[in-house]
Amino acid sequence: MSLFAGVGGGAGAADPASAGGTGRALLELTPHKIAVCHLVQVFAPPAQAGGDSVPPFPFESVAHHNRLGLFLFMLTRSCDDFREPSLEELLRQLKAVDDLTNGWLCEQLTSTLSVLNSPDDLFNFFDKLRAVLTAPEGASAEDIFLDPNSQLGVFLRCCILAFNSMTFEGVCHLLADLVMYCNSTDASYDLAEDEDFDTEMNNLMDADIGSQAGIFEKYRQGYASESHMGESTSALTCAPMSLHDFDEANNFKADDNPTCLRSRWQLEAYLNQQADILEKDPSSVPLNSFNATMTQLQTLAPELHRVQFLQYLNALCHDDYVASLDNLHRYFDYSAGMQGLFGRSVSPMQDIVVGKYESALLCLGNLHCYFGHPKKALEAFAEAVRVSQMNNDDSCLAYVLGAISNLLSKIGMSNTVGIISSPYSLGTNIGLGTPLSIQQQLLVLLKRSLKRADILKLPSLLSFDHLSLAKFELKHVQRPLVSFGPNASTKLRTCPSDVCKNLRLSTRVLTDFGTDALSTSNDNGSFSTSWLRNLSAASDSWRSSSMKSTKLHNDFDNFHYHAQPSPVPAPVLQLAGSGYLLRATAWEHYGSAPMVRMNALVYATCFADAASSSELSLAYVKLIQQLAVFKGYSAAFCALKLAEKKFPSSTSLHIQLLRMQILHERALHQGHLKVAQQICDEFGVLSSSVCGVDIELKIEASVRRARTLLAAKQYSQAAAVANSLFSTCYKYNMQVENASVLLLLAEIHRKSDNAVLGLPYALASQSFCKSFNLDLLEASATLTLAELWLALGSSHAERALSLVHQSLPMILGHGGLELCARAHIVLAKCHLSDPKFSVPEDPEAVLDPLNQATQDLQALEYHEMAAEAYYLKAMAYNHLGKLNEREEAAACFKEHITALENPHHEEDSLAY
Repeated sequence: MSLFAGVGGGAGAADPASAGGTGRALLELTPHKIAVCHLVQVFAPPAQAGGDSVPPFPFESVAHHNRLGLFLFMLTRSCDDFREPSLEELLRQLKAVDDLTNGWLCEQLTSTLSVLNSPDDLFNFFDKLRAVLTAPEGASAEDIFLDPNSQLGVFLRCCILAFNSMTFEGVCHLLADLVMYCNSTDASYDLAEDEDFDTEMNNLMDADIGSQAGIFEKYRQGYASESHMGESTSALTCAPMSLHDFDEANNFKADDNPTCLRSRWQLEAYLNQQADILEKDPSSVPLNSFNATMTQLQTLAPELHRVQFLQYLNALCHDDYVASLDNLHRYFDYSAGMQGLFGRSVSPMQDIVVGKYESALLCLGNLHCYFGHPKKALEAFAEAVRVSQMNNDDSCLAYVLGAISNLLSKIGMSNTVGIISSPYSLGTNIGLGTPLSIQQQLLVLLKRSLKRADILKLPSLLSFDHLSLAKFELKHVQRPLVSFGPNASTKLRTCPSDVCKNLRLSTRVLTDFGTDALSTSNDNGSFSTSWLRNLSAASDSWRSSSMKSTKLHNDFDNFHYHAQPSPVPAPVLQLAGSGYLLRATAWEHYGSAPMVRMNALVYATCFADAASSSELSLAYVKLIQQLAVFKGYSAAFCALKLAEKKFPSSTSLHIQLLRMQILHERALHQGHLKVAQQICDEFGVLSSSVCGVDIELKIEASVRRARTLLAAKQYSQAAAVANSLFSTCYKYNMQVENASVLLLLAEIHRKSDNAVLGLPYALASQSFCKSFNLDLLEASATLTLAELWLALGSSHAERALSLVHQSLPMILGHGGLELCARAHIVLAKCHLSDPKFSVPEDPEAVLDPLNQATQDLQALEYHEMAAEAYYLKAMAYNHLGKLNEREEAAACFKEHITALENPHHEEDSLAY
């Protein structure tokens, strides 16, 4: 397999003709590669027939020998920079695996490089390398030698081939670069230059090898300028050291550092890493500095059009619509897109042949979807479907269908007729007399995309489609397309088992991912790069611990690999992690708080390195919400402060919304209505003004507004907002949200003393909850129904008590502090309202739940409900004749009522 093939380079190219047809070697030989070749020769010395199988000198054990091999393996695949490491940096890395030989490897490396003073020395050096790859005569299968088809074996073969392909002038250039390479490190490693060799070089090259700039210019003209786009050679390019050093990169000049040269493959891999950074944490990448660096790279490597696509991603992540659209157009105009987008596939073959017109339309649709232009996005996607079908591009068509389904699930649209073929047909098999609803269209799209992904063996898309199906089945009742006749199904409920099944199938992307991940063509060097970056830190801790003992008995175990990254690519981990995040959301719907916490913790713990900042902040949000519900606001705000340090609210919408939600809840509980109204206005500002965009945020803002009006006892206005909200949810087929809105309407009518009007809403909410398996919300609706029956008179106390007992197991098992306190209060009210119940005969039946309720409400600072609990306690103590306890409960009641009616220091409600 060719390790250094450029874009379009086939694996396994072993001759110059396969390298883009140019007749050039697979890679350009550099001093760094010569140093690595020497280390490979030390690792695998020339094989001898009948040789001993013990580790060769100077290795003390097999583990020590393997450690160097692993280091060399990573070194040949790393791409942490645009330039190859200097000799000083290589020696520093080598020392991490050279402690047991007391620096022998470093000394041997520098001494070997110091004797390479002539072309004959280089010839002899590479002639000895051939013996490393050649099995000796009479060798048996038990003899150990370097496999020519292994990672290091292919590297040596490529280097030998590159040397054999060099002209004499090229060898002289290489020797001059080798002098600079060795002299660039510490003075102790300076090489003595031979005067005769200097004279010969001066005569042949007509240049002063001491002039660094002159050699660089010759090198650039002789080598780098011959690169062409699409070749499989490793055309060397001068580039800044690191895209993270934006200020230094802006001041970079080509003549300042002539050794900043990297191969084409490594440059591509580095750009892929920058794309990963933009996806994971775009706030860490400055917009203007990054664009300046990319412009500079484009000047140095005009044929590398992926730089323009990276600029498009950068502008997209920084919400610059004009720049992102311009860069996307330039990328597909100048390169015709044939270089492809950044390959994030986990399959052995590329998922999608990108760069064609349909791929450009797919990117354009995603851009419009990101900026909240659903109609334009659908137009682009529909055109992409047409062109993909016309060009028989099944892979692109599968991705377009997945993108359309993602758009329809995230952005509310009440009318999407015409997305699938025509308003009255689905493909060529089914013809219906009426247009399909958005849910039916979405379901058909998902199943089509899933089927195509399965046929085409696209594991990433297959996992994504399973996640989308799980999300769809979580929130939608799957009604049959033909719902009449004697065999028509009457089951109108979601199926949690189907949700779990799709979630389980979505994680197969991990099991389908091969164990030999680093040998696949998808490896972009990120694992090797991370391994080398962590090597120094791991070796430092190993050295500090090893100095406590005089001898290492098991040096392999003492070498710390705990800091090394996972070899599984980030896109695979992201898809697998998304399954756990969706599991947490599903258990939120079903009402199991422990499962929510468990899955959110698994995601935050196991997938944090690969997760984007948005998804990781969402996991933190779920955990903090659980703290607020079960531990109170003090614990939640402590965790929120830590989360804001990791995810600043100015860059994380999830954290910002969580902060506003908790502050609004606390303001309502404390009776600070002005603060609550102010936060409601902030919710409205955050949502987009475009119809159908940010629909969930708009619903959240309306719910908060209705609850604020309810707390202010403006019942008619609260009911009007809730009714409008119900119409919006119905319009966009958000049935799960409708269950909560109906329950809110029932609560409004209960508090406005219209219990009869509230009963239908509570029953309807209960019915919705049963259809969607919202167990905890169903228990809350049952509790509201019990309160409504109590409001109709004491004659309904037994019915209300039966409803409370029916909901108590679910509430006490999975409910938060507020819901449990409310259930305890309603239970006490049922007993006190029942004419047949006698408080003196069974006082614990009333006092125990009330004591528990007041204890829970203390953490929430819920004045209204706490006042009600203390009022009921005072009544119970009055029945028992305990006057002191009654007065104490009455005093607490008065204290909460006063705090509710006369709030002080409302501005402090925004502080935490």
